[in-house]
Amino acid sequence: MAADPERVAVIVGVGQVSDRPADPMQGRDSLGLMVAALEEADRDAGGGWLADAGSVAVVQQISFRQDNPLAQKVADRIGSAARIVYESVGPNGDSPILLLNEAANRIATGDVKIAVVTGGEALRTASQRAALAAKTAVADQNPIRNLAKGRAPGYRQIHGLAAPVDVYPLYENAGRAAYGQTLAEGQRESGEIWSRFSAVAASTPAAWIHAPKSVDEVIEPTAENRPIAFPYTKLMVANSSVNQGAGFIVTSLAEARRRGVPEGRIIHVGRGAAAHEADDFMARDRYDKSPSMEVCLKRTLEWNGVTAGDLDLAELYSCFPCVPKMARRVIGWPLEKPATVFGGLTFGGGPIGNYMSHAVAEMVDSLRAGDGRTGLLFANGGFATHNHAIVLGVEPLPGAGEAHAFDCQAEADAARGPVPELVKDYAGPATIETYTVFYARDGRPGSGVVVARLPDGNRTLAHVPGEDAATIAFLTDGANEPVGSGGTVAAGGEMMVWRRG
Repeated sequence: MAADPERVAVIVGVGQVSDRPADPMQGRDSLGLMVAALEEADRDAGGGWLADAGSVAVVQQISFRQDNPLAQKVADRIGSAARIVYESVGPNGDSPILLLNEAANRIATGDVKIAVVTGGEALRTASQRAALAAKTAVADQNPIRNLAKGRAPGYRQIHGLAAPVDVYPLYENAGRAAYGQTLAEGQRESGEIWSRFSAVAASTPAAWIHAPKSVDEVIEPTAENRPIAFPYTKLMVANSSVNQGAGFIVTSLAEARRRGVPEGRIIHVGRGAAAHEADDFMARDRYDKSPSMEVCLKRTLEWNGVTAGDLDLAELYSCFPCVPKMARRVIGWPLEKPATVFGGLTFGGGPIGNYMSHAVAEMVDSLRAGDGRTGLLFANGGFATHNHAIVLGVEPLPGAGEAHAFDCQAEADAARGPVPELVKDYAGPATIETYTVFYARDGRPGSGVVVARLPDGNRTLAHVPGEDAATIAFLTDGANEPVGSGGTVAAGGEMMVWRRG
């Protein structure tokens, strides 16, 4: 039986905006970026859609936290009296794909005829304004780290594990060891992926940075490409210093046709899948891969009847290299094929939770342009926590017109191995499970942290003082693989300290 076109979810309009004001006081705030993006999407779809939206969904923003929640403000600004108005639970990287999936399901159930999704972050403007007010450097006004200001640091934070850039290297180093790569080989893979990202961004008008980078330029530490958290340099991490907004309009195939949208501009929404790791990044079973990511990706491909070989395009989330590295191994995405349509979070831009709205927009434009027939959108958020993927196509995908339960959490939980207990006061022999080293802005190592496994299989954290040059060198010089090597956890002030051998 043919699918009912009244229930087949499609995307008919996409919009993106970038704001680069010479005077930060004249820049758009996050709300302004969201509304502008939806107005662009409305023009892209032929006009007249926004006021008729029955659902308005917004990706939570952090740039102007004092203005939250923004969903109703967005609805009011676009003239919508939508019955369903809400924003994502957090500013997580999977939010745009989650909201797209929910919009498609509402179309399939007939709950709404038109749904809009938007997000925006004016992080650059917010930081510049805060720096002017506080008379500090802009670099001292990091909205992500500022979220933790005023809170007493906990066990993880005193070891340096506070922001995503501190935690994702744990996956990077564990993954490299599991893949059997040397440090040079692991870095080379990161450089290959990121160099291709930069090339895509260079030809993408909406991307933030239009400067192709070679593999060596990505991976070699320099004054302009300083080390951040081992083994990541500045060019390997998400660039949150942007002012970007993006949005899209989802409707039924029948409504699109009634409103005269040309068939070649209609993009079909497939089925999605979602699964998550524990919110506590120390309560993971392992750091060389993610069971929830694997289940999410495998089910997305299965439910849409495609393999990696069938996909023409892909956006594999790229806050840090470990994420697309893990994802491409799950689906078999080749290294030589770009894993982005937008440019990745370094070059395309990293507007916190809303990056994937830009990826949706670019995927739609790429499919319309004939660059392929199907594309995978894979999103990740939190501390390698949240996973949500979906497929878009120029033709209806399996299950078109049917609402779909996308939660795969039970399967992911069943695939997860035992989670080691975290022992905070352990002293004695242990083995490095993973690690990282944190760098000061001048490029000098500040300190390191080791995630260690105890003889009974449990887990602890151990501090590596910056003045312990020998251990810092052992962790970073690539002469030997630190993961799996032995050492001792010993008392050392407020933190237990890692000693080699």
